[in-house]
Amino acid sequence: MGVTGVQPHILLVTFPAQGHINPALQFAKRLVAIGAHVTFSTSMGAERRMSKTGTYPKGLSFAAFDDGSEHGFRPSDDIDHYFTELRLVGSKSLAELIAASSKNGRPFTCVVYSNLVPWVAKVARELNLPSTLLWNQSPALLDIFYYYFNGYGDTIRENINDPTFSLKLPGLPPLGSRDLPSFFNPRNTHAFAIPVNREHIEVLDEETNPKVLVNTFDALECEALNSIGKFKLVGVGPLIPSAFLDGEDPTDTSFGGDLFQGSKDHIEWLNSKPESSVIYIAFGSISALSKPQKEEMARALLETGRPFLWVIRADRGEEKEEDKLSCKEELEKQGKIVPWCSQVEVLSHPSIGCFVTHCGWNSTFESLASGVPMVAFPQWTDQLTNAKMVEDVWKTGVRVTSSNKEGVVEGEEIERCLEVVMGGGERGNEMRKNAKKWKELARQSSKEGGSSYNNLKAFVDEIAGVATSLEI
Repeated sequence: MGVTGVQPHILLVTFPAQGHINPALQFAKRLVAIGAHVTFSTSMGAERRMSKTGTYPKGLSFAAFDDGSEHGFRPSDDIDHYFTELRLVGSKSLAELIAASSKNGRPFTCVVYSNLVPWVAKVARELNLPSTLLWNQSPALLDIFYYYFNGYGDTIRENINDPTFSLKLPGLPPLGSRDLPSFFNPRNTHAFAIPVNREHIEVLDEETNPKVLVNTFDALECEALNSIGKFKLVGVGPLIPSAFLDGEDPTDTSFGGDLFQGSKDHIEWLNSKPESSVIYIAFGSISALSKPQKEEMARALLETGRPFLWVIRADRGEEKEEDKLSCKEELEKQGKIVPWCSQVEVLSHPSIGCFVTHCGWNSTFESLASGVPMVAFPQWTDQLTNAKMVEDVWKTGVRVTSSNKEGVVEGEEIERCLEVVMGGGERGNEMRKNAKKWKELARQSSKEGGSSYNNLKAFVDEIAGVATSLEI
């Protein structure tokens, strides 16, 4: 179904990390399907590392900006220095990109930008272009940051290390200190986090009737989407490949933004396993488990006796000798360890019965959309809040609760959580029932006439109206 008015040309700018690029690419494909032309922009280094095997629709083009780095952001980088360079070099490069497109007769109608790059909105404003934030994390996290900067900051800072602390914010469940983003903790070492999120809120505050597009769907987070009265948050997700969601495009099976590729023999292995029998363990593209924590995870897996697929990323393709698990041979008789997999493809496989996850938003949301119960194993950032929602609000998983004085969750606790989710008890059955419910609602939201489809079409129609007025 096409848009009303002149075809809009949208510049979509995303932070150059895999967890941002993947959903943004799916968002771009949805915009194109509705009738917009999209120019997708991330850093030059990240674009060079993107998979070129994905299929991209007509109407989607690419134009990278310079971020001052040869390779784009990597987990091993000095993140605070990188953010400084990204802003300085990126602002100038993006302004030049926008000017060049206009000079070539393809001016942009608006700019959409993702988390962690609020400076993009300021570049757009200086060039008289409207901009919209694509928030690729949970709306609950945006709510928490908003209230942190609007009246609750002192309360949170004073109580963040009190295990009995409980905070009630509009539209959110009661939050304990362990449920709040790790950036609020005085021990947080990432100086960039608070200022960049404050700037996101300030940019929105400066707009008239600000709208935020969020990678969620209305039925999942209705209250969180309506928590902030002065911001209009609208769900446009799940932003995952069509083949695993609405089925509108069965050829759309990969994000196309996967920066790491590898063998897919694990899919053949999964094909040989009974339905809902396999434990899947993965901690995203940035989070990593310590060697002692991996040993405890291995011990828990062996104790369950269940088949498992465990993604352990190798450093530059090689496993260091000191990182090798002491029981690797025994593990490999029971399950499979791989350095990479297509996560949404794995989660959609019928043999998967449980996902042990760090609860990054992409992983959490992909699990919800795939109907897979979770063992929540949060590490930092928004993962703590997402784990809270998984266990207490959506009720599709259980969160590990205890760690020793070194901060390691021991094998007995991991095994307990695995058996709760994978076992046949009342709580596990409830989780599987809820997981199935959210999976169906996720699919309904993305189909034509669903809430996310309608929200996205309304946005494109609005931008098309702006394009028409500019033509006049």
